[in-house]
Amino acid sequence: MNKVKQISSLHNPLVKKVLLLKEKSRERRNSGLFVLEGQREFELAGKGGYSVQSVFFCTNIISEVKVRQIISRLEKYPELIEVSQEIYQKIAYRESTEGIVAIACSKNHNLNDISFRNKNPLILIAEAPEKPGNVGALLRTADTANLDAVIIVNNKGDLYNPNIIRASVGCLFTVNIATGKTQEVLNFLKKNKIAIYSASLSATCNYTEVDYKKPCAIAVGTEATGLTSEWLHESDQNIIIPMQGEIDSMNVSVSAAILIFEAKRQREFL
Repeated sequence: MNKVKQISSLHNPLVKKVLLLKEKSRERRNSGLFVLEGQREFELAGKGGYSVQSVFFCTNIISEVKVRQIISRLEKYPELIEVSQEIYQKIAYRESTEGIVAIACSKNHNLNDISFRNKNPLILIAEAPEKPGNVGALLRTADTANLDAVIIVNNKGDLYNPNIIRASVGCLFTVNIATGKTQEVLNFLKKNKIAIYSASLSATCNYTEVDYKKPCAIAVGTEATGLTSEWLHESDQNIIIPMQGEIDSMNVSVSAAILIFEAKRQREFL
């Protein structure tokens, strides 16, 4: 059984490391590390095969026994560090805390590493999403629908931004995610004979009128500008969700959910 280290100083190098990873995207990218917080997120990261280096916990909030129970599901036992409540409140990201924070290793999410569970995949394509909350919501929808993959095109942000982790409720760790540039993603879809259905306000085809039962990808763009011309031109069919109110668009995660669950309905939720 691993011995527990103790830290009582805010100036400890490990505490400073957590704060840097929590606050600086560049530090996360350069180190390949990120901050993991919360019991459910921790468990999902374990299910997703993530490696955890160090675990910080506060016994005023969570017992050592409970911490050891949580980390027992990991493939490799991490370093255990008990911290004071003052330190924990400093390194924790959320106000409603559960007493456990960790430094974990991020994944590369290379497009070429993506694999499908079956020969009839259903994929979500999100082009250049900007808001962490939207990315997290898209991942939650993907998890709920048990999609085969989410591909983020021309990613502008940092997948391990604490806001994305929080908004996804940990689904970031279990959803099959890849990133890539427009042309390489288009080439990947064509190579794998996956049809592309692009959501567009200029489309005339109702989203319910296409066949989602074959291998296909549903592509959504930003709320401000929608999908770029490459996706609209390369699409097998551009589709629209009819709007009946005064505005002509919805939140991208809501739009994606409508399209995804129409596809799931046609597939009899298989």
